Amino acid sequence: MKVLVSDPLNPEGIALLEKYHQVDQRFGLSEKELTGLIGRYDALVVRSGTKVTAAVIEAAEKLQVIGRAGVGVDNIDLEKATARGIIVLNAPEGNTISAAEHALAMLTALARNIPAADCALKEGRWERGGFMGVELNQKVLGVIGLGRIGSEVAKRARAMGMLIAAYDPYIPAEQVEKFGADPVTLEELFKRADFITLHLPCNEQSYHLIGKAELALMKPEVRLINCARGGLIDEEALCEAILEGRVAGAALDVFEHEPPLESPLLKLPQVIVTPHLGASTREAQVNVAVQVAEQVVFALRGDPVVSAVNMPSVPPEVMAEVKPFLPLMRLLGGLYFHLYGGRIEEIELYYGGEIAGHTVAPLTVACLIGIFSHILGEQVNFVNAGHIARSRGVRVRESLSQNVDNFTNLIVLTVKAGSEKHTIAGTIFNRSDIRIVRIGDYRIEVIPSPYMLLCTYTDRPGVIGRVGTFLGHHQINIAGMQVGRRSAGGEAIMALQVDEQITPALLEQLAQLEGIIMARFVHLQERELSPAPPLVGN
Repeated sequence: MKVLVSDPLNPEGIALLEKYHQVDQRFGLSEKELTGLIGRYDALVVRSGTKVTAAVIEAAEKLQVIGRAGVGVDNIDLEKATARGIIVLNAPEGNTISAAEHALAMLTALARNIPAADCALKEGRWERGGFMGVELNQKVLGVIGLGRIGSEVAKRARAMGMLIAAYDPYIPAEQVEKFGADPVTLEELFKRADFITLHLPCNEQSYHLIGKAELALMKPEVRLINCARGGLIDEEALCEAILEGRVAGAALDVFEHEPPLESPLLKLPQVIVTPHLGASTREAQVNVAVQVAEQVVFALRGDPVVSAVNMPSVPPEVMAEVKPFLPLMRLLGGLYFHLYGGRIEEIELYYGGEIAGHTVAPLTVACLIGIFSHILGEQVNFVNAGHIARSRGVRVRESLSQNVDNFTNLIVLTVKAGSEKHTIAGTIFNRSDIRIVRIGDYRIEVIPSPYMLLCTYTDRPGVIGRVGTFLGHHQINIAGMQVGRRSAGGEAIMALQVDEQITPALLEQLAQLEGIIMARFVHLQERELSPAPPLVGN
């Protein structure tokens, strides 16, 4: 088979590919040139420099796999590749150690004022007294995000005698303890930590995770390290806190806007900065090249791959059985995250009715994708979803029964963490019409929509009317509504489909209405509502 490498790749990766296949290296190709060439090749390996557009993929008559030597796949048209049955894979773990080591290097440099001392001596100033540092031994390191990189940082910091306090709401406490860390709340971490290092994606939930209010909770001698994503820290608030002496210093490898050449943080001696160098090591580049080459070889010979970012091959007979249920499963997982979020120890899926007589493993994986794609802020797919659950210590159980009351098919998702347990159930009518039929203890029939308001309330006259009046007053139109209750006069639930988003400030006001117990606004993304992309058949 023939492999086209269109961006420079480390020699170790090229050697591995050449061991099994014919390899052509053609760099700097325009879209037109690549479109004209790609029809001859079975595999394409790229970095960020090559744009794999829909036109390129359309012309790729023989292409089976696209390998991205790195993590991001923004330069590849995933939707088109999936529709054409082409596996897209990347190398997400190749730079883990390099990124972790860079965070530790920034931490130690910050503790001992190494960059400033280096500059002073090179400028001819011998100023030992001006660079008094602090020991790391017995200091508390707060680790926010205990995934691949965060756990490696924690391991290495423990070896230096640091005490680890970790916050990751999606990893069970016992799993956190296995890393040698003390599981804490975010507020507790802010109050206890001498150093804080961040290792999580920047998304709607984590944007400006550390701002003015959070900085006010911290020790005045705290030091912050961010080698994860720009935007996690409110840089203006951080600058203000350092100038006022409320934060001792910061070490930053990433910024909200890059390059940050006008940032006032660059002018502060208490701040160490590097230009996004977390993965910039020879070893990381070798690891990335070898990992992507290995996965391309596996994909071309039909073996399982572990870093696919779309969908791997699924037998056609399985596809025909499960495909109608895939959107429901992703919706159940996504809706759980929107309503409850938080730590997960066990995921249990009950399959009742006709579906219990079929292969349900792909459905379970689809539900995991719905949950973990929100938690991780990165691509979660049919190959890696189970691995992600296992690596986080999450138990996944299935139970099946072909006998079920009231429904032809019923799927129940139950998520447990400690003494807490949350349940959501759904079904489909006519193989395409999705309904949520249970939320917690409430029986209800909810039609999913992009914008939904869910409220629990005291079941008495006037409560529903107050909610409608409130929304109308703020020009929010109600498209539909469903209610459910356990008993007359007790707690009940209402689900409203609305035509636009409800802001956090409005939601907070709505939650204060008389009779309202809890209010949640759910914004379902298009991928959670539309039919699943076609599975890749053999």
